[in-house]
Amino acid sequence: MTEPTDRPTSPPGSPPLSSGRESPSRKDTILSLVNMLLQENGTISKGLKGQGPSFEDDKDVPSVDEYIQEAGAEAFQKFQRSINNMDKELRNFANAARQLGSSVAILSSGFRLRERMAQLLVLYRENAADLFPRKVSHTPRDSVTSFDIHPGGGRKGKRRKWGGKAHLHVPRPTVSEDLDPEIFPDHLEALATDVRTFLNCLNEFPEFTDEAVNASILSFEGDLKYWSSCLREYTGQFRYPAVQRYIHELSQEMGDHINGITSSLRMFIEVGVPTIRFAQKHGSSNLLNLSTIATFFSAVTATTMQFSYELDPKKTSSAIVNTFWFSSLVFSIAAAVNSLLGLTWKQAIRSPGHRVPWWVLIWIKRSPLVFLVLSVACFSIGLCAFSYASEQPHITSTFTTVLTAFTSFGLAAVSAWFASERWAFSRHRGQKWLSDVLTESTSEFVKHPAISWLYEFCKFLSRNIVRFYDLVSKVISGFSDSCCCLRRRNDVVTEDIEANGSPTNSDNRPRPEPLGSPDPTKPRSSARMLAELPSVSAARLPLTSPQSPSPPPPPVNSPASPNEFGTLEDLTSPSAADGQPAGPSQGKMLWKRAIRTVKLHTDLNASSSASLPMNAFSRPIPMRKGTGSSSIGTGVTGLGSPSIGPGERRKTMIPEPVSTVKSRLSALVPKLALLETTQDLPAHTALVKDIQFSPDGKYLATSSWDRTSAIYRVGDPFALHKVLGHTHGFVGQVVWSPAGDILLTKLNRGIKVWNAETGVCSRTIDRKTLVESLTWMPDGDSFLSVEDSAVTRIDIDGNVLDSFDLGRIKLHDVAVMPDSSRLIGVGPLLESPTGLKPSKSRGEKRLVVYNLETKQVESQTPVLNDVRDITIAQAKTGTIALISYENKAPPQLWKIELIKAQDNSSMVARLTLRHTYMPKMSVDFAGPSYFGGQNNELILCAGKAGDIHIWDQESAALLHHIRGKAHGGDLTCIAWNHAAEDPYMFATGSHDGGVRIWTRLSDDLDDLRHFPITRPYIPRSLSPEDDDNNSIRSTQGSTTSRRGRPRPLSFSSSGSSK
Repeated sequence: MTEPTDRPTSPPGSPPLSSGRESPSRKDTILSLVNMLLQENGTISKGLKGQGPSFEDDKDVPSVDEYIQEAGAEAFQKFQRSINNMDKELRNFANAARQLGSSVAILSSGFRLRERMAQLLVLYRENAADLFPRKVSHTPRDSVTSFDIHPGGGRKGKRRKWGGKAHLHVPRPTVSEDLDPEIFPDHLEALATDVRTFLNCLNEFPEFTDEAVNASILSFEGDLKYWSSCLREYTGQFRYPAVQRYIHELSQEMGDHINGITSSLRMFIEVGVPTIRFAQKHGSSNLLNLSTIATFFSAVTATTMQFSYELDPKKTSSAIVNTFWFSSLVFSIAAAVNSLLGLTWKQAIRSPGHRVPWWVLIWIKRSPLVFLVLSVACFSIGLCAFSYASEQPHITSTFTTVLTAFTSFGLAAVSAWFASERWAFSRHRGQKWLSDVLTESTSEFVKHPAISWLYEFCKFLSRNIVRFYDLVSKVISGFSDSCCCLRRRNDVVTEDIEANGSPTNSDNRPRPEPLGSPDPTKPRSSARMLAELPSVSAARLPLTSPQSPSPPPPPVNSPASPNEFGTLEDLTSPSAADGQPAGPSQGKMLWKRAIRTVKLHTDLNASSSASLPMNAFSRPIPMRKGTGSSSIGTGVTGLGSPSIGPGERRKTMIPEPVSTVKSRLSALVPKLALLETTQDLPAHTALVKDIQFSPDGKYLATSSWDRTSAIYRVGDPFALHKVLGHTHGFVGQVVWSPAGDILLTKLNRGIKVWNAETGVCSRTIDRKTLVESLTWMPDGDSFLSVEDSAVTRIDIDGNVLDSFDLGRIKLHDVAVMPDSSRLIGVGPLLESPTGLKPSKSRGEKRLVVYNLETKQVESQTPVLNDVRDITIAQAKTGTIALISYENKAPPQLWKIELIKAQDNSSMVARLTLRHTYMPKMSVDFAGPSYFGGQNNELILCAGKAGDIHIWDQESAALLHHIRGKAHGGDLTCIAWNHAAEDPYMFATGSHDGGVRIWTRLSDDLDDLRHFPITRPYIPRSLSPEDDDNNSIRSTQGSTTSRRGRPRPLSFSSSGSSK
C-alpha cells in the first residue's frame, strides 16, 4: 500500500521522522523553508552575474524602476537611522545634563529640537512615499502618542501613557498632525533657529566649550538657512516630482550633518558633562568658602568696632574710623549673603542666561567677591585712621599706614588684573590673553596722530643731536686753536719788541743761529717752508723718500719762520731781500702776518690731504671691482587645464515611423554586440577634449589640448582632411553648423570660425569673459556663446545680436529647442535669493527654461549633482533633453512639457524626469552623453576608465556594456554619427590623443582584427589670424584601418588654401 502523493516528505538533510507521525516537525519545516529561500537567492544572484540581461519580451524593463525604488528607499532609511541616532543621543544628553546645575534651559531646548526633528522625519517620509510608493509607506495615523505636535512646535494636549513621567523621558516625540509639504522652507528655517538655541544653551556652561560641537552645529545652521532660502522660490511646486526628488537628495547632505552632530554630542556626554560637573562643584565650594570668609570677616569687624566706641565721638578722626568700619561690616555681610544667593542660583530652575537681564547676572556672579574686596579696603582704611585717632605712638601709626598702603595696593592691582582677565576672556571669547590685548592697545596708542608726531620728533632729536654736538665741538676747537695762535703771536711780538728785532742771550750778546736755521734774507721754496712748518707732521707730509732723513725743524720762536711771520711773497719781495725798512710799523705787520699764517696753514692742510702719497705706515685701500651676473629669465608657463566646454550639439532627426516587432530590445542587443573598434586615428599628441560628426555625416571634427583641431573625412578608412592650428590657448570644443559647412572652435576667451571644406579661418571673435560653451541656433545664421550668467547671440561675422541674462546662475551649457522659442541652461547657483551660500554641503544646481521672446525665466528645476551638459532632441513622445553630470552621477532624460501658466494667460515649459540611466557598477563618467541609433533610440556614455554604456532611450534598460580592458585606453568623450550609412557608428576620444572608430564588423574581417595599427606624425597648420607670416607646407600622411591599407592624406594650411 502506497502513501498518498500529497503527503509531505522530509527535506534533504533533515532528521528522520519520529515513529507514529506522518508530518515533519516545526523545526524541519522551518529548515526546509530556509533551504528553499537560499536556493532561490542563489539562482537570482547567478542570473544577475551573467554576461547581460535577457531582453526576451522585455520582461526586465521594470527592473530599472525597481532599482530606483530600492535605492530611494535605502536612502530614506539611512536618513531615518541618522535622525533616530541623534534623538537617542539627545535623550542621553538630557539624562546626563540633569546632573548639572541650571540645566532646565538645555533640557527644554533639547526636547524642542527633538520635536522639530520628528516633524522633519514625517515630512521626509511623506515625500519618499510619494516618490517610491512600492518601498516606502505613508505615516500611519493610528499611532497616537501622549501628545500632539503642531507645526509651530507647541503641544495641543497631553495624554500621558508612561505612568506620569515628564515629557523629557518619552522615547520618541511623534507627530499626529497632517503636515503640508509647502511648509518645508518654514520648517527648515525653524529647525535652524532651534539648533542655534540649543547651541546657545549649551554655551551657558562656560566650564567646558567643545569646538567640534560648535562647528558642526553652526555649519548645520548655515546650510539649513541656505536650503530654506533656495526652496522658497519653488512655492506651490512641492508636490512636483522634480522638487520632491531634490528634497529627497537633500536628505543625504542633512544626514551627514546630523551624523556629525551626533558624534560630537556623544563625545560631549563622555567628556564634557563630567568636566562641567567637576567645575560646578569646584565653583560651589568656592562660593561656600567665600561666604565663610565674609562671615568671619564680619565678626572680626564687629569685634574691632568695640574699641572705636571709647573714642571721643566729637573728633573727626573718630567719625572717620566708625564710618569705614561700619561700611566694612555692611559689605562683609552683603558678600556672605550674595555668595549663598549665587550658590542657590547655580542649582535652581531658572531661565537661560540670554533671557536674564544683564544686571541680575552681574549682581549674582560678581557682587560677592566685589563686596568682600570693598569690605577689606574699608576695614584697612579704618584701621589706619584708628591708629591716629587713638593717639598711638608715631612709629606705630606710621608702620600701620605703610603696611596698609602696601597690602591695599597689591589687592587693588590683583583685583584690576583679575577683572581685566575676565573682560578680555568675555570680549574675545577666550582667543586672546590679557597680555595680547595690552600689546595691541599699546600699538594702537602709539599709532595715534599726536603720539606718533611726538615719537617722530623725539626720534629726530636723537638722530640730529650727534650732528649738533659734532658741529659745536668743531666750532669750539677752531676757536680754541685761533686763541692759542694769537696768544703765541703776542708772545713773539713782545720778545721782538724788547730785543729790537734781534734775539740775544742772557749776557746781551747776539744769540747764535741754530744749526740748520735758514737765512731770512734768502728766498726759500714752498717745499722747504712746508718741511719747516711745526704743525704739519713729517709722517703726514713726507717730501723725501722714507729712507732719507728729514731736515730738523726750525725753532718755534724763530722770527724768520715763514709759517709764523709771513707768506712766501713777503719773504721773497725785493724790499725784504735788500733789507730796506717797510712802510707800515712792525706791530701791524706782525698782526697781518699772523692772520696770513693761519690762512696759509689751513690751505696747506687741505691741499696736502688731497694729494697725500702713501707712505710706509699707511695701509693700501683695496679696490673692489663690481661683479655682475646676468641671468636670462625664461618664463615657464604651466600648461593648466583650459576652460572645458561641454560636448557638442547635434541636430536631431525627425522620428520616422518604425515597425513594431515582438521585442525591440531583443533585436537591438545582437546588433550592439557586434560593435568593435575598426579604425584607430592618430589625431593628436595630447588629450582629446571633444569630437563631433557633421550633420551630414561626411566629416568628423576633433579638438585637443595640443592646440589643434582635426577634420577627418568619413570613409573606409577615415582620411585626414584638414588640421586647424591654434597658437593661443587650448581648443575646448568643436561645433558644426546645421548645414555642416562651418565649424566653430572654442578657446578660453575667443571663438574661431572655420570653413569646413577649405580649412580656412574666416574670422576670430574675441570675447572679454570666459567662454563656457557654444551652440548653434536651429536656423544656422547665428550661434550662442555661454559666458558667466549670460548667453550672447552672435552671427558668423562676429556681430552681437542679442544677450540673455538668466539670473544668479553660473551657466555651463545651453541648448535651444527646435522651434527657437526657448533655451534651457544648466549650471550651479551662485547664491540664494537672500545672498546666502552653503556652509558645508553641496550647492544647488538648476535647469532653467528661458523664453527667448519674452526674455523671462519660465521654470526652474533644482538638482544636487554637478550638472555639465544638455542636449535636446525629438522623440516619439515629444521634445526631450539629455542631461549629463560630472563624476559618478548617471545621465538623465527629461521631457519638456508645455503647460498653462498659473494665470492661464500663456503656455510655459516645464521639465519632467523620465529616466535615470543606471550603470551596472559605479562609474566615473567622462564627457557628455549622446543620443544614438535610429530616431535617437539609444543613449551612449563613456567612462574615464574606458567603459562604454549603451542604454535604451525609452525604457532606460542597459543594452550593452563595453569594458575598458577590451580596447585599452582611458576615454574622454564620445560621439555618434547619425547620418552614416551604417546606422551603428560612433567615435571615442582618449587621453593618449587617439580617436577610435566603432562600427559593426562583417564576417570576412574577423581574421584581420589583430593587425597592428601604426600612428604617423601629423603636422599642424595655423590660421592666418594667428600668424600671418607663417605658412606651412602641404605634407602627406597616412592612416591605417583594420584592413591595413594606407591611404594618402592631404594636409593643407589656410595660407596654402588661399
